[in-house]
Amino acid sequence: MILSLLCRGRIPPTATEDSSTCAKNPYDLDHLPEAERYPPLMHALRALNAPRSGVFTAKCDAWPLDEEEVVALRAELDIIAEEAPAGFGSYIDILWRERSLFASFHLQEQMLHRLTRHAAPLEHPYAMLDCILRPAMVDLAGPQEGFAVSLYVKAVGHNEQAAEENWASALAAVVAVLRSKDLVLT
Repeated sequence: MILSLLCRGRIPPTATEDSSTCAKNPYDLDHLPEAERYPPLMHALRALNAPRSGVFTAKCDAWPLDEEEVVALRAELDIIAEEAPAGFGSYIDILWRERSLFASFHLQEQMLHRLTRHAAPLEHPYAMLDCILRPAMVDLAGPQEGFAVSLYVKAVGHNEQAAEENWASALAAVVAVLRSKDLVLT
């Protein structure tokens, strides 16, 4: 799996009581249109929002990649056009539950380096993970400023179905790494 780690600012995502209800009841995800359309996304969201997970999600989306995105991804993965003319991708914004981690750019940067080290050996040659660390605001029991991570998982394949299958497999692997005890900072 090809990985990239970016630390840049964007418009901050905001998690509120409404968007964090999935963290309280992961089965509420059944009513998200994106999760209904793409079951692998639903499984990922359930795992990431589970009570024992170190993170919860704020936003997500999944989509077939347009031609420009497929060309760029193939170039990044060093794959020829004939081998993979289709692509699929998603993003999930995650926020760390532990307040000290959520509030610290430095600790989150360490966590992302750990994530990329653990994800690098994954066998997904047709997929890529991008992690973007950016400012965020959480308003659950009062506003708190900190940082969120946008996880972009994209994949290519020999047709649309293969691209979506490659994406689903890579997404599941990334979620497994995020849920892993090896990822916890000591």
